[in-house]
Amino acid sequence: MPPASKGGIKPAGYTGAVAGTEVRSLAEVDATVEVRQSCGNGELDRVLGGGLVNGSVTLIGGDPGIGKSTLLLQVLAALAARSRTLYVSGEESPQQISLRAQRLRLAREPLRLMPEICIERILAGAELEQPQVMVIDSIQTVFTERLQSAPGSVAQVRESAAQLVRFAKATGTALFLVGHVTKEGAIAGPRVLEHMVDTVLYFEGDPSGRLRVLRAVKNRYGAVNELGVFAMTEQGLKEVNNPSAIFLSRHDTPVAGSVIMVTREGTRPLLVEIQALVDECHGGNPRRVTLGLEQNRLAMLLAVLHRHGGVAMYDQDVYVNAVGGVRINETAVDLAVLLAALSSFRDRPLPTDLVVFGEVGLAGEIRPVPNGEERLREAAKHGFKQAIVPRANLPRRGSRMDGLELRGVTRLSEVMSGF
Repeated sequence: MPPASKGGIKPAGYTGAVAGTEVRSLAEVDATVEVRQSCGNGELDRVLGGGLVNGSVTLIGGDPGIGKSTLLLQVLAALAARSRTLYVSGEESPQQISLRAQRLRLAREPLRLMPEICIERILAGAELEQPQVMVIDSIQTVFTERLQSAPGSVAQVRESAAQLVRFAKATGTALFLVGHVTKEGAIAGPRVLEHMVDTVLYFEGDPSGRLRVLRAVKNRYGAVNELGVFAMTEQGLKEVNNPSAIFLSRHDTPVAGSVIMVTREGTRPLLVEIQALVDECHGGNPRRVTLGLEQNRLAMLLAVLHRHGGVAMYDQDVYVNAVGGVRINETAVDLAVLLAALSSFRDRPLPTDLVVFGEVGLAGEIRPVPNGEERLREAAKHGFKQAIVPRANLPRRGSRMDGLELRGVTRLSEVMSGF
């Protein structure tokens, strides 16, 4: 790598996001909060951290047909009433996009559309249009004339994205990139693509179902792991203001193997039903199957239950599911998983007004989780009357909160004694 030239001049060929090479004290840097504009969609604003930031680059991935293009077309239609927007389509024809906008009952007059896949022509058109918000659908179809490889190749995706990012930073345009996903669910193309952008959002859920979950896995302007919940309707994706109601089944009578826990996704507490089915194994190797949870952690929790609870399930198949298609990545679900499995194994239903959460350690201890009091308030708001939580998560003012009777525990044996 050649050394930098003298006099503060940048080497030839260097392109950076920051103009100039002046060294300053951090205290001299303007630390004012970025000005945000609403997308016209409260759930998307939540996932982005409060709205769009000028010059930000957001990458959205998800399975085909899950609603990426639908959501972005709705967003541009809402923003077009007050901002200049541009929708660049490399996959669908203008007629297809117009028909979708008509089906979604969106105002088509202010929407600006460019069917193009050459990055040089896209940037030339964007300089003429000067949009404040621009969508590239999708980054895998775009190519640059500087390279000879086919569109969608690693080199083409990397170089095209780099030029778009430079354009967004230089002009202050808020940019959305749509990315294809692989069979494993990751965004196709070079991994560096996720490092180049400011925000990475993933659509989760079954494309054939009604519920859509948008999760932030990277965000330079907001909370990581923030969650937005949408429902697919005939008029596009609609916000779900109370997602806890969707993830709860609310059985008429108590059923074995079901327990409610409070998870926290980003800044939002959510009530989720955890279901477990424990059945006799008829093969040589008992199965450990999870949907929406980590499979290896289930095996570890069953070992803790055997060692510190005296309940062996080595000859049982264990299936655990988080209702509603939501994915839970935090350890606060540990206690709910164990109680659901124990309830199914003993065929003993738990009370329908009971909520639990807590991390279970290898030594059998029940460890506290972050934001315990906020989780309890969410449970009380939905009418739950009992809660089993880590003792360290009990509120300071006593064993009750808004009609919720609290039971603090520190060991797995304490939970087993009351079951």
